[in-house]
Amino acid sequence: MQSSEEAAAASGLAKTQEAYQPGSEADFERLYRNTYRRILGTLITLVRDRATAEDCAQETFERAYRNWKSWQPDAPVEAWLHRIAINVAISDRRHQRIRQAGELLRRLGRPAPGQDPSLVAERSDLVAALKKLPPKQAAALVLRHYHGYSNREIAAALGVPEQTVASRLGAARKQLQAVLGRA
Repeated sequence: MQSSEEAAAASGLAKTQEAYQPGSEADFERLYRNTYRRILGTLITLVRDRATAEDCAQETFERAYRNWKSWQPDAPVEAWLHRIAINVAISDRRHQRIRQAGELLRRLGRPAPGQDPSLVAERSDLVAALKKLPPKQAAALVLRHYHGYSNREIAAALGVPEQTVASRLGAARKQLQAVLGRA
């Protein structure tokens, strides 16, 4: 027997699935209008720069549009978009680190052992701690605490099992506690 919570979630999933038809231009435009702000909010939190987040959002929707015909409505469309957005943010972060390291090496030569090559200004101890998290852990934290998603929704967005989400959140929490010195 389904609980009322499960029935509501199943009903919401059915509504989401019925609301968008893969390949429909009008549905994609509506999807863009309905989700852009949430996708941008996720990306701002992940990449920590509005201009970069806007570029990543544009890339997210370009990729989604290219694959719109192949989207399978067996999972919420917004989870699918978040998965694309998170992958774009991870790729951008990786490329940005490579660019920063290259620029630094050109300007200063090789950094001394133990020196931080990114030279990113720290705004707070929490931001500094978040920057030290692996991107996949940071993504799980953003989806949980910024958007309030459940483990199931995060799992759908990231394309991983719910247990993986739980372990990423636990590992991220432990690392933040250790860095911030809180139990």
